[in-house]
Amino acid sequence: MIRRALISVSDKTGLIPLARALARRKVEILSTGGTAKLLREQGIPVTEIAQFTGFPEILSGRVKTLHPKVHGAILADRRNRDHLGQVKKLRLKPIDLVVVNLYPFEAAARRKNAPLTDLIEQIDIGGVALIRSAAKNFKSVGIVCRPDQYAGVIAEIEKKGVLSEESRFRLAVEGFSESAYYDSVIHQTLAHRFPKKLPWPDRIVLGASKRQDLRYGENPHQSAVWYQWPAAGGLQGGLGGARQLHGKELSFNNLLDLDAALKMVFAFRKPAAVVVKHSNPCGAACAGALAEAFRRAFAGDPLSAFGGIVGLNRPVDAVTARVIAASGFLECVVAPGFRPEALKILRVKKNLRIVEVARGQLRECLDLKQVGGGLLAQQPDEIRKGPGRWRVATKARPTASQKKDLIFAWTVARFVKSNAIVLAKDEQAVGIGMGLTSRVDSVAFAIKKAGPRARGAVLASDGFFPKPDGPQAAVRAGIRAIVQPGGSIQDPEVIKVANKARIPMLLTGERHFKH
Repeated sequence: MIRRALISVSDKTGLIPLARALARRKVEILSTGGTAKLLREQGIPVTEIAQFTGFPEILSGRVKTLHPKVHGAILADRRNRDHLGQVKKLRLKPIDLVVVNLYPFEAAARRKNAPLTDLIEQIDIGGVALIRSAAKNFKSVGIVCRPDQYAGVIAEIEKKGVLSEESRFRLAVEGFSESAYYDSVIHQTLAHRFPKKLPWPDRIVLGASKRQDLRYGENPHQSAVWYQWPAAGGLQGGLGGARQLHGKELSFNNLLDLDAALKMVFAFRKPAAVVVKHSNPCGAACAGALAEAFRRAFAGDPLSAFGGIVGLNRPVDAVTARVIAASGFLECVVAPGFRPEALKILRVKKNLRIVEVARGQLRECLDLKQVGGGLLAQQPDEIRKGPGRWRVATKARPTASQKKDLIFAWTVARFVKSNAIVLAKDEQAVGIGMGLTSRVDSVAFAIKKAGPRARGAVLASDGFFPKPDGPQAAVRAGIRAIVQPGGSIQDPEVIKVANKARIPMLLTGERHFKH
């Protein structure tokens, strides 16, 4: 049975019904500071922890429950004769239930420009210790660390008078998860504030909280959940800060494509639009106005755009919304904002998912990929050798308009699955080859998609050409300039193809594989 319970909570949501249920069972309730005051105001008998231990709260409340009379009362194994002997000798009063939740460090970390001193004061010590002590001794003690657990605990106590060992074990596992996540948020937040980039650590600590259950994963037979990283510096990074304004629930595949669309479209400074399918762009364009950028992105490959995800890097106005609405079936539209009139137009499409993500919410984070038995972690792929560091490897030099298109095509190629080939003309992708196992096949596929538009276009390749066959196919299709990393042992032969065709070839010295 539960004879004595310790209640010490920062979040007091739903606490009173639980405390009343315990009081009805004649359970002695021990408590601290503000929690004790609340219980007393509600007419619930309570013993202050300082009275229980004979030692006052000290250091502005930093030390309240860190006392042998508290942790001895929680950690004593009721099946161990030696423990029971010490309990009797030291006159400890066993605690059978611990109800505790932690200082709101994560909420403090969400505040923009929160002072480090404020964050430090929100690091809970005693609460974490209580969770771990009670969870370790789950054979004898129950640990309740979240308000959403209260209803189940109340129901079981009122029905049986005790928590079953199965329930105590489940609550212990959840308690260790709570303390581990709490520490991971502290680690991630403080590491984010470190003034210099830290070296790769021997251990990686990651904590994410469930945002929502998803209907299913990539396929209907796969269950799935959406987790999000904790906020840092006032930002809930990437899709974690998304607001869905309309449409059906987002699916697993929607989220993958939305992430790809956001990362790509925000890489452009001009008004830009992309259409994404299966995490690959099938259309992309820049223009002087957002509506024109979308019109040209969609026209890049209208067949593949069916059922696609649209990404835009400017708030959507009514003109752009009308063009989108007239473009047939699309799954989602994501942008940094939507004008009221634009929302009215787009909401006519009942199932169209409309998602708002502020541009500033895309903060740098690790790129993680799971492999059997572990994780691979890398820095995000960014362009470090910009156009100013590219080398013209041919006799012919690019015109100003070709250079503009080469930069555009190279930016798009960074977001295309390897082997990636992008054909572009007037800052519009006219043909994209992706995910094929040979580069010349990617060239052929991009040319096929472009059709007559290949003539006069430029080509970007995310990796070097291992043989001259890719550039040869490009020249035959009428490509007028090429940009690629270079670095192949066959570079001289590859460059010779461009020189023979009298077209410029630029070498970036940097590749952008995407697996």
